Amino acid sequence: MRAAEVDATALRESRAAGGLRRMTLAVPNKGRLVEPTLTLLHDAGLVFEERDRSLVSHVENVPLDILFVRTNDVIEFVGDGVADLGITGGDLLAEADATLPIVRSLGYGRCRLAAAVPRDAPQREIADLAGLRIATAHPGATRRWFEGRGIPVVVIPLSGAVEVAPRLGLADAIVDLVSTGVTLGTNGLRPIGDLLASEAVLVGNPARLVAEADAVDRLDTMLGAVLAGRRRKYVMMNAPLERLADLEALLPGLESPSVIPLAHAGMIAIHAVVGSDDVWDLLPRLKAAGASGILVLPIEKLIA
Repeated sequence: MRAAEVDATALRESRAAGGLRRMTLAVPNKGRLVEPTLTLLHDAGLVFEERDRSLVSHVENVPLDILFVRTNDVIEFVGDGVADLGITGGDLLAEADATLPIVRSLGYGRCRLAAAVPRDAPQREIADLAGLRIATAHPGATRRWFEGRGIPVVVIPLSGAVEVAPRLGLADAIVDLVSTGVTLGTNGLRPIGDLLASEAVLVGNPARLVAEADAVDRLDTMLGAVLAGRRRKYVMMNAPLERLADLEALLPGLESPSVIPLAHAGMIAIHAVVGSDDVWDLLPRLKAAGASGILVLPIEKLIA
């Protein structure tokens, strides 16, 4: 479904229901971004239902409507002003050559647009592709990337099965989205370089970002609090007071850790926020420095 096919009048009337304008957020209805996007929205506290074949879902506790569309169409909906905000992939934003402002990078759906050649091909880096045929489902981004670096190539647009193009003699190399690289290896291909990195992003209509700045900021704060919480853990421990300095030196938290006296003389409780990636390396060091009864808890939301 394209933006022109949406009943924009009905959406605008919905936005104004109850005298309070409702924001509209376009999100993917299919593909790899759907599940993590819905999880993020629910974790942010938005109460809504997703129904098959439903175009719009009304958020019950926030003046927001969620518009379910194809991932590729999110950019058009936001650009046309049918939606105020949208969640899409950075690779699609690059492919569309859209100038929509990125409100926030969302940290999931990470992948890269990579160039690859048959395993026994002589090319070792992207510059070696000069003069060759490149098959891709991202012809716009690919063409602009090579033109911007003065590397002459022939771009062959394909809508699917890009990995088999060299084997079928359609192209000498490919440019495709890669996450783990397993699919390339399965098809006898070898990556030789990346054109760009991609992840899910929250984009906005430039005019609506100004006109609805407060509402956008509230939603962005809700999403950002969830994302910040996912990157950190809450750590609690008991320790002798005399070991406080040693333990503080090990805790690279947001601020100084909270220190609480315990009932037993000379004992304290220490509470701190630490990076999720640091926790398992940190725990044995805390124990060696005198900590005991260590608890590691998830953080639902965090506003620094």
